[in-house]
Amino acid sequence: MNKERLKFLVIRRDNIGDLVCTTPLISALRQRFPDSEISALVNSYNAGVLENNPDVDEIYTYTKAKHRPANRSLFQVFRERIKTFAHLRRKRFDYAILAGAPYLPRALKLARLINPRHIIGFTEEGKPGIRHIDLPVPYGLPQPLHETEDIFRLLTPLGIEGAPGPLKVVPSRDLALKAEQALIENGIDLNRPLFGIHISARKPSQRWPAENFIELIRHLHQQYQAAFLLLWSPGDSSNPLHPGDDDKAREIVRALEALPLTAYPTHKLAELIGALSLCSAVVCSDGGAMHLAAGLAKPILCFFGQSGAERWHPWSVPHVLLQPESREVADISVAEALAGFDKVMAHRIS
Repeated sequence: MNKERLKFLVIRRDNIGDLVCTTPLISALRQRFPDSEISALVNSYNAGVLENNPDVDEIYTYTKAKHRPANRSLFQVFRERIKTFAHLRRKRFDYAILAGAPYLPRALKLARLINPRHIIGFTEEGKPGIRHIDLPVPYGLPQPLHETEDIFRLLTPLGIEGAPGPLKVVPSRDLALKAEQALIENGIDLNRPLFGIHISARKPSQRWPAENFIELIRHLHQQYQAAFLLLWSPGDSSNPLHPGDDDKAREIVRALEALPLTAYPTHKLAELIGALSLCSAVVCSDGGAMHLAAGLAKPILCFFGQSGAERWHPWSVPHVLLQPESREVADISVAEALAGFDKVMAHRIS
């Protein structure tokens, strides 16, 4: 395949971590076709992952019904979606890549609406609609792969093979400076180690208790003379759509008021990325924040509950992963977390 100026559209319509794990695919595409137009179709929930990414020319977003803001009607959401797809159809893309595994019927429907010359995607025997994927990658693996490795296989019809590179997340300079200013205003010495502590997790099985975070932070401060950036999803824990951790954060802040800890709730994904970019190392559960930290090349201590560690561990960064037999993060002891963090720091220094 020659290096003419082609138009690529990468479709990734699911969660934050899924899109972060797709960035090596996008980077490889840019390296192989440096002069081509590379765009991404994502949803309003995960779009911030690709902001500032130099490998992406255009980011197109649509809002899922479940992510609809309270001040927008379903009619408005669907009207904007129709306008977006009409615009994408007029772009006349050469390739649409259905970046997800396994076979993705909804993403295929979106691609067909956009009508590219070619569609690349995973196929599975007997699935309806696979005839519309004219550059298929058969799904079915002899051994489990990491999400990043699996998705990267979608580039084989374009002559791109081998191992994927690191994840890539690029912070906004302004939002990184905003987080830095919050540290300065809280009297934090920016020359000391700064550990990011992200306490939120969407799945109940991934949540570590506030009292454990409190004890862990006390020990880490004593051992490393570190400062801490406490990060969480703001809001009420009883919110059924977007539960937040304000109560949990308040409990931690009250218990640690004598320590150099800055409370920093992040209302937007770009704010979280900016804050994580300042950290020397990160403690978090499996989820979007973990993959963002990996995309920023941060060493990570991560807690895994009822999720697949082999497929979703932090990609291509030093990390220690703790997953109890119960698959309940709450069963991880503070002693285990401390030992794991020491290993993370040893990897970081070596």
